Amino acid sequence: MFGANLKKLREDSHLSQEQLADAIGVSKSTIGMYEQGKRMPNTNTILKDIASYFGVSIDYLVGFHQEGAGVTDEDFSRFGLRPIHRRRIPMLGKIACGEPIMCEEEYETFADSGADIDADFCVIAQGDSMINARIFDGDIVFVRKQEMVENGEIAVVIVNDNEVTLKRFFYYPELNQVVLQSENPSFRPMIYMNEELSHIRVLGKAVAFTSSVI
Repeated sequence: MFGANLKKLREDSHLSQEQLADAIGVSKSTIGMYEQGKRMPNTNTILKDIASYFGVSIDYLVGFHQEGAGVTDEDFSRFGLRPIHRRRIPMLGKIACGEPIMCEEEYETFADSGADIDADFCVIAQGDSMINARIFDGDIVFVRKQEMVENGEIAVVIVNDNEVTLKRFFYYPELNQVVLQSENPSFRPMIYMNEELSHIRVLGKAVAFTSSVI
């Protein structure tokens, strides 16, 4: 019953197995095994995360009862409210908003975001070079993976092959030049040309952030 209920909830929410796996912090194959009835969550925490994500009770999820649990936003509308859907986004680590720093991956760390945020990973901003873009030290920045961004967009960029920074990205093909621009006049632009470009790679585009600063 758990597998069938999980599949129905996922399909009713128009989610792929991969999207649901990302949201609750498990693998796509694990979701597949859940839905096929080949496996049950090995901790109550995962059951709670799934139930919370879909706005249902654990009893409903595992098939103890089928009534009284909301499944879709339409089901909740009769009560004059709707569930808040959340996603769990993997945390890559801290990232420089200043001089580039090494980025240590934190594979077991996640951050919550709204289900409508199209992000693949997130980073913790460190430094004050992006404060005029309203990104402060300690903010969590959500990033969508992509190998190129439009000029002027804020991107997570690897420089010198192993250092990572968050800047506005500008590429000028006629000059064979990349400029990484801060949002703080105290910081000079970082300019890379010619052979240096082979040591630069865009990891993704910043799409959202959360902050403890009001």
